[in-house]
Amino acid sequence: MADPVALLSVRGLTVRYGSVTALHGVDLDVAEGELVSLVGPNGAGKSSALAAVSGLVRPAAGTVTVAGAVVSGLPPERVVRHGVALVPEGRNIFASLTVAENLALGATIRRNAAEVAADLERELERFPILRERYSQQAGLLSGGEQQQLAIARALMSRPRLLLLDEPSLGLAPRLVDLVFETVAQLRREGLTIVLVEQNATRAVEMADRTSVLRTGRIVRSGTADELGGGAAMAADYLGGAGVAS
Repeated sequence: MADPVALLSVRGLTVRYGSVTALHGVDLDVAEGELVSLVGPNGAGKSSALAAVSGLVRPAAGTVTVAGAVVSGLPPERVVRHGVALVPEGRNIFASLTVAENLALGATIRRNAAEVAADLERELERFPILRERYSQQAGLLSGGEQQQLAIARALMSRPRLLLLDEPSLGLAPRLVDLVFETVAQLRREGLTIVLVEQNATRAVEMADRTSVLRTGRIVRSGTADELGGGAAMAADYLGGAGVAS
C-alpha cells in the first residue's frame, strides 16, 4: 500500500537573507492530523522555515506543497487560502483594534457568516478571557491574553495546517501550561500542527515526531523514543552531542 500523501511537503527548502543562508535544502513532511515539532538553538532556522511555509519570505530554492498545491513563492494572503495559518513569534496582534476586530480579521477569507459566527463562539469558549475582553483594545491585554488572541485569530481562518512559532515564549508557567493544553486539544480535534518551541523537552514529548535544526539543517528526526527520550533530548538541545542552546 502506498504511503499517504503528506498534507505539508517541503523539499530542498533554502532561505537566504542577503548573504546569510538561514536554511540549507531542508526536507520535511507532515501528515494530516500530525503534530510535528521543530527544535534547535536560536538562529537554527526554525522561524525561517515557518516563514517560508506561510509565505512571509520567498525561498531561494526548493518547494513547499500543501495538500498537493505548490504554495512556495505565494504571498501570505494566498497561502492562507490554501488552509495555512501562522501564529508568529511575538504574536503580532493589532494593538489599536479591539479583541473582536482582531478575531474578525482572522476570518476575512471566509464568506459563510453562520459558520464564522459558530467558530467565533467556539474560540470564545476555548479562551474565556477573550469573551471578557471582547470590546477592549488588544494592546491592553497581558502577554498571555495576547497569545490566546493570536491563536484564536489564526483558528478563525479554519486552517488545515497551524504553524505555531514559540507560543510559550515569555509567558508565566501557568500560561505556558495553558498554551500546551490548547495545542494538545487542537491535536485531539484533528488539526495538523507544526510547533516551533523553546521548551524542547515538552515539545518533543507531545509531538508525534520532532526534527532538530542546527545552522539551517535538520540534524536529527524521530519520535521521542527514537530521540532518546526527554533527558537525552534535553542534553542534546542544551549543548551535548546534538544541538546547542
